[in-house]
Amino acid sequence: MKLELRGITKRFGTLVANDHIDLVVEPGQIHALLGENGAGKSTLMNVLYGLYQADEGDILLDDVVQRFRGPGDAMNAGIGMVHQHFMLVPVFTVAENVMLGHEQTKGVGTLDIAKAREHVRAVAARFGFDIDPDAVVGDLPVGVQQRVEIIKALSRDAKVLVFDEPTAVLTPQETDELMAIMRQLRDEGTAIVFITHKLREVREVADTITIVRLGRIVGEASPTATNGELASLMVGRAVELTVKKDAPRLGEGGLAVSGLRVLTAAGAIVVDGVDFTVRPGEVLAVAGVQGNGQTELVEAIVGLAPRVEGSITLDGTELVGRSVRAILDAGVGFVPEDRTEDGLVAGFTVAENLILDRSADPEFSRGGTLRRAALDEFAHERIKEYDIRAQGPHTPAGTLSGGNQQKVVIAREMSRELRLLVAAQPTRGVDVGSIEFIHKRIIETRDAGIPVVVVSTELDEVAALADRIAVMYRGTIVGIVPGDTPRETLGLMMAGAAEGEVAA
Repeated sequence: MKLELRGITKRFGTLVANDHIDLVVEPGQIHALLGENGAGKSTLMNVLYGLYQADEGDILLDDVVQRFRGPGDAMNAGIGMVHQHFMLVPVFTVAENVMLGHEQTKGVGTLDIAKAREHVRAVAARFGFDIDPDAVVGDLPVGVQQRVEIIKALSRDAKVLVFDEPTAVLTPQETDELMAIMRQLRDEGTAIVFITHKLREVREVADTITIVRLGRIVGEASPTATNGELASLMVGRAVELTVKKDAPRLGEGGLAVSGLRVLTAAGAIVVDGVDFTVRPGEVLAVAGVQGNGQTELVEAIVGLAPRVEGSITLDGTELVGRSVRAILDAGVGFVPEDRTEDGLVAGFTVAENLILDRSADPEFSRGGTLRRAALDEFAHERIKEYDIRAQGPHTPAGTLSGGNQQKVVIAREMSRELRLLVAAQPTRGVDVGSIEFIHKRIIETRDAGIPVVVVSTELDEVAALADRIAVMYRGTIVGIVPGDTPRETLGLMMAGAAEGEVAA
């Protein structure tokens, strides 16, 4: 099925999110939409999917103009969408999620769950997915949840499939698997729209690339274009794709972790016997495949882990046993790996989110009442400094694009006096221009004599930022190596090979 968008325009008040956009996606083609956070990519696809109504323009399928009053109309016309933030009901099973919205019954008022299970198994077998139709979605890993989204879209016989930032929460291995699925769908004749801002992925999988900036199409490119060329088209300026940093100037003290064990509430050991130090003026990057204890390690440092044994000291002061509030007040900045769950309050404004951990400061509060003028001034400064694409400080944070939500979190944590910065997946879901900015701020924090812990599944990010790299595997650190260690060596360590074994 051929998809064509003609002159699509979408406004939100005075903000023009899409400005007369024309786009054609042919059957059997992967058409990448590349652009910064807030460029209008997701808005355009939400118009296509019937979630928004265009103010101007037409949607055509096989040259026939469509009028979608909602997602149901779009799905019935053969359009499927895999959302950046999954549209799944966590307490439902896989089969129940897949049938949601087009339920089939047997008899009077009885859902035909058996038929839904059969359909899940059929689509899963087609792509080699290992998915239990009766598994509760909330218990599944993120990568498997995304496969449920794909099955859900294909169950409606989608001929046009939209992937909206599908790799934002995936590991490198899951990303490679997803791109293989996209190629298989393309080869079967599906028209695919791939929304992303990751240059490597778009060059690897796209047949053609359209670049969107500030709501307008500013150019088209071939997958053979260089990263620099694509980045410049996205951002509208030259982008520094490598991190420039001097040799670290180490201070005394810093973070010291000794004999650390982290247990779940049920008593399972998820971090086992971890030891490391981070001196003032250096970045220690923690690398590893997602799910090997990195999350729990970070939670232990900031006081979120339920059961912790061992010692974590900051400049000689023990943190184990202290509350999260006390740890933050001790000067620990924390960028959580999941901004929507742990980093923001979606219903709060940008301004309110920028002072979540500082609302009692005299600068912003007096007599238990927020000083709104001071808060607005602070928010305006941070919005400008961190290039947060929002209509203003009173915009609800939940309405921002994923990358701009991340900028709010980064701005909050880096705008106060720090003695330690812990940043988990700091650029997840962030475009290349913002990655450049965030990386610079992390190095500036390090150069200011502050110890920095970065946890990332992106090896390019680890290599760019790290002075030393600690590799985690199954809850332990298999080795701590220099920041310039080759990717191949890191890959072997991430699979469980100890540092000495790799060297041998």
